[in-house]
Amino acid sequence: MDKLKHFYNSHPRFHVAIDCIVFGFRNGELKLLIQQRNFEPFQGVWSLMGGFVREDEDLDDAARRVCNELTGLKDVYVRQVGAYGKVDRDPGARVVSVAYCVLIDIDRYNEQLNMINSSYWENINTLPEMFFDHKDMIADALKLLQRKISREPVGFNLLPPLFTLTQLQTLHEAILGERIDKRNFRKRVGEMAFIEKTDQIDKTGSRKGAYLYRFNNKEYRRNPDFKL
Repeated sequence: MDKLKHFYNSHPRFHVAIDCIVFGFRNGELKLLIQQRNFEPFQGVWSLMGGFVREDEDLDDAARRVCNELTGLKDVYVRQVGAYGKVDRDPGARVVSVAYCVLIDIDRYNEQLNMINSSYWENINTLPEMFFDHKDMIADALKLLQRKISREPVGFNLLPPLFTLTQLQTLHEAILGERIDKRNFRKRVGEMAFIEKTDQIDKTGSRKGAYLYRFNNKEYRRNPDFKL
């Protein structure tokens, strides 16, 4: 036991952090939750939001806890993006950070947390200068999202329970950064029984209105063939 203790004590110890890339979608824009740091180092600089892993936590548990503290939400999409460990990435201490992609319905987000955390929703295309290697984390998280959006139903985590087809298409365009042919997109939607048309109509965009749809996860699990 003493040899084992000596073995671990003979190696350096450093911090493990969680950084959350929290995506939201509003008014046709893909947005990111960022924070203006109110503490050193680099007070006043914009950064992602996160925290340190506790000794009694698994990585994923730590990510869910930090995400809940930042958004006030528990049942959200959380996926690991990668680890970032350049020696000089944090001037305060030796820190290895594990980044997580988080997708939330922005309408469920507690806006009062922006005051508490000095946080702000910013368009993914107009981000300010960021702290450390956070821009690298964001780029990697966006690439992950772009790979998944047409093969897995991850995008519905960014939409309200009821949505229009225009909202769904605009979301995909915002994530992919390119226009999508409307006719082909709606044809593919029609081929998937788990994207269900309801009898409710959204009239906020026009007098005629547009039908609202919903994602049926139970139906999707019966036939998880997603190509959108």
